[in-house]
Amino acid sequence: MTSENGRKKALIAMSGGVDSSVAAFLTQEKGIDCMGVTMKLIGEESSSPGDKQCCSLEDSLDAASVCRRLGIRHIVMNFTEDFKNCVIDRFIACYEDGATPNPCIDCNRFLKFGKLFQRAKELSCDYLVTGHYARIGRDEETGRWLLKKAANSQKDQSYVLCFMTQDQLSHTLFPLGEYASKDEIREIAAAHGFVNAKKHDSQDICFVPDSDYAGFIQRETGREYPEGDFVDEEGHVLGRHKGIIRYTIGQRKGLGLSLPAPLYVREKDLKGNRVILSPEDRLFSASLIAEDFNWILLDHPAEGTRIRVTAKPRYRAREASALATVLPGGRVRIDFDEPQRAITRGQTVVLYQGDVVAGGGIISGSEKKY
Repeated sequence: MTSENGRKKALIAMSGGVDSSVAAFLTQEKGIDCMGVTMKLIGEESSSPGDKQCCSLEDSLDAASVCRRLGIRHIVMNFTEDFKNCVIDRFIACYEDGATPNPCIDCNRFLKFGKLFQRAKELSCDYLVTGHYARIGRDEETGRWLLKKAANSQKDQSYVLCFMTQDQLSHTLFPLGEYASKDEIREIAAAHGFVNAKKHDSQDICFVPDSDYAGFIQRETGREYPEGDFVDEEGHVLGRHKGIIRYTIGQRKGLGLSLPAPLYVREKDLKGNRVILSPEDRLFSASLIAEDFNWILLDHPAEGTRIRVTAKPRYRAREASALATVLPGGRVRIDFDEPQRAITRGQTVVLYQGDVVAGGGIISGSEKKY
């Protein structure tokens, strides 16, 4: 769809940070008609000037300021109900099920490239533009759109975009993907007088700015999560935990125990309300199973298909060589060349071939190997 002047149109997702602001500028520089949109995701009680989280009132004002500098329209769209249903409620349910979620992936999947992408279409926009550090390409032989790592390996965000579809990739722009340095982005912002040129990047989950996930869940649900036993692998009681939602696989700090040797969270027994601890060498897994898998590089590969990949079983993990096998029902088994530490149910595993994302899915289980 083109605008009345014959130019392409883009909806720019503007969080109020420097990345999305420069993405708007770079898109406009390509001769594309732009409109900035800030997604309202959290309630007014969490959105006041001075908040250090994303999605705050201050962020919206910063985005509006940048849009004025660029001479483009800025609007705010209210997605608070969708955010609660698709992100917050899933976050809570995952923790209550003994798993560990990644709400940023859900936000990208269901909000930015779900609800907002649909709004962009309704507004007759050709593209949705975000400030993510990633690149989009196309395989000339297969015609498939590809999600690729950013030129800036330290800022690469391809991991959190692994659920993008072919339709979404074909109508999305990531203008920052080719930039090798964040300093370049800040220099562009400063040169054009953007109010957020020196603004710090958001580090916390936007709806839990104090990082107290358990406290947030208790306040949100009104439920209490009872204390229970810390036990070793033989079932010997080592102490009391403060509620099973407070712990994740591989955790050592914050257990509140005085032990003769370091122990780590190996497993959570929901039925018995127990947290099982073990030495670190007992945390390693040779393989995992992923469900709800989204393939990008391939088009619905048949059961039994095998593909050599590197895999990241969590955002901060290093890629590890592995063999991915498609199982019945679209599940995928990843067998690692070397066992991996603290593979965690609920996290997302993302598969790569070189700098191209092959696909990603939600970890549902792992196989221990000692």
